Amino acid sequence: MKHCYYLFYAVTLLGTAPACKRESANNQEQQLPLVVNKPVPLASEPAPLPKTGNGNFENLVADFERKDRGIWQKPEMVISLLGNLEGKTVADIGAGTGYFTFRLVPRAKKVIGIDIDQRFIQFMDSVKVRMPEVYKNRFETRLAKANDPLLAPEESDAVVVVNTYGYIENRVRYFKTVWKGMKPGAQLLIIDFKKNNLPIGPPEEFRVSLPDVEKELNASGFIITKIDRESLDYQYIVIAFKPTATQQSN
Repeated sequence: MKHCYYLFYAVTLLGTAPACKRESANNQEQQLPLVVNKPVPLASEPAPLPKTGNGNFENLVADFERKDRGIWQKPEMVISLLGNLEGKTVADIGAGTGYFTFRLVPRAKKVIGIDIDQRFIQFMDSVKVRMPEVYKNRFETRLAKANDPLLAPEESDAVVVVNTYGYIENRVRYFKTVWKGMKPGAQLLIIDFKKNNLPIGPPEEFRVSLPDVEKELNASGFIITKIDRESLDYQYIVIAFKPTATQQSN
């Protein structure tokens, strides 16, 4: 029954509901993860995201989809930073349960939910089959490698990497590979946890300082256009883009 709640969360974003038995509305409201545009209570002590993808999968899903995440993650504000996505292909690297992926689907021409954990791919696929056809045709999952998101050359107009950057090894090499999968002028949006003593987020070894992010992205060939330390309480926002051939030669 718990799995059914998680499916209900995701498909509610897209205007349909799973075929499963529901409990009373009051009980359901208490157990459902965040639904877009539904107000949620403030949480005084946000729970940390899991350190790795190991462990009980239902617990992982519950952690990623906690109601308080909508408060500190501000997904709608984050997505708005990408501007108009109509007609564009967006890759969500480290998609997990599709927290951002499913919010992007109604806005873009195509969204690719990329993860290296087969369980998350299966979870997102189980939501996809319940989508309206108009959204189903826009959404693709992709099981990637730890060192390669498996983007085709110049496939994406935008790449989103949320709460994933610190888990990537050999990041300069990895983002040079990402760079190849982006069209000239394509945007890269990175959001990750500040290296402070915060009540939320992964252990210190999985946090990357903002100066290191800047240095690594520059070394990967990106041009940084925006650094925001203030909009999110626990995280920084970095927006960069892949320069065109003319910009690269200047």
